[in-house]
Amino acid sequence: MTSTASPSRANPGASVNPNDDVRTSPLILGLGGTTRPGSSSERALRLALGEARALGATTEILSAVDLALPHYAPGQHELTPQARRMLDLIIQCDGLMIATPGFHGGPSGLLKNALDYTEELRDEPRPYLEGRAVGCIVCAAGWQATATTLAAVRSTVHALRGWPTPLGVTINSSASSDAAPDPISAAAPQLALLAYQVVSFARWQAGIGSTR
Repeated sequence: MTSTASPSRANPGASVNPNDDVRTSPLILGLGGTTRPGSSSERALRLALGEARALGATTEILSAVDLALPHYAPGQHELTPQARRMLDLIIQCDGLMIATPGFHGGPSGLLKNALDYTEELRDEPRPYLEGRAVGCIVCAAGWQATATTLAAVRSTVHALRGWPTPLGVTINSSASSDAAPDPISAAAPQLALLAYQVVSFARWQAGIGSTR
């Protein structure tokens, strides 16, 4: 069953922290991963969100299965329940983390299509990703692909009026050694710093306490 209502009115003040005036921790939304179970990008995203929780944030994640939306068409009048839920969470969140594989020099089509849906938020009080820090994470089988994809994702975030964090994390999923056999675990310090930057900015912007 689809709805013609705008995202914010389809489910007013949706599932997480419906009363903004009593929120005591920032809500950080994670978007990303691939349809492959246990993908590198989803693992990295979950690790970063765990660091955000350690800093006192509330987190939500929409992985690839949640982001498998119909191709976005501007002006369409029907939104699936999945699309409405994603947009509701974007409206509510104080910061985001986006994780994508590098596909041929750019982000996955699945993630880019999900971000295209934010056009539905153009008339919101905070349109698109306005005023929110966005931590960008890229996993790819080679450093060149990670670099070009990170630049593309950061450009998209800028276009959506978001604030990419100073640190973007790139992970070469094919790089391993005896000292660091798991590239995701090896990137844990960088993912922790990215989480700190997202949560700190979210607290400052929302006026919610200080980062632990």
